[in-house]
Amino acid sequence: MITLDDQRNLKIQVILAHYKQPRHRGRTNPVHGYYRGHTPYCGDTIELTIQINQTSNIIEDVKFTGEGCVIAIASADLMADALIGRTVDEALEMGQCFQNMMQGQGSFPDQPRELARLNVMQVINQPLRIKCANLSWYTLKAALKLSQINSLN
Repeated sequence: MITLDDQRNLKIQVILAHYKQPRHRGRTNPVHGYYRGHTPYCGDTIELTIQINQTSNIIEDVKFTGEGCVIAIASADLMADALIGRTVDEALEMGQCFQNMMQGQGSFPDQPRELARLNVMQVINQPLRIKCANLSWYTLKAALKLSQINSLN
């Protein structure tokens, strides 16, 4: 039987793995969406680039650069894992679900593995870390909105 300490240690291991060796660090090529998000409170900065299939509206790649705490970087990397292969609308919905989860209003328990893994980012017992976990998701929302505006021009 898995104890609460075991669950906590597993969450910490997943977060540290995505912080130390993020798989999605860099820039997409081409760039269809871009935004630089910043948290003035702690100084975390995430620059997000997105590659979107212009026909199907499916996210083909997500990459990020920037500096931040363990939570901010791990959240960005886990987010990128979860978004690849999703439509823009699904990505926006996931972002809202993630932000709700950070406020203690749900989780991703019955979702595919890449979404369920986002549950490790629950930092409800550390309210100051919620902004760190949400930074990449707010940045995603802004990047997608700007990409939609740019595609209309």
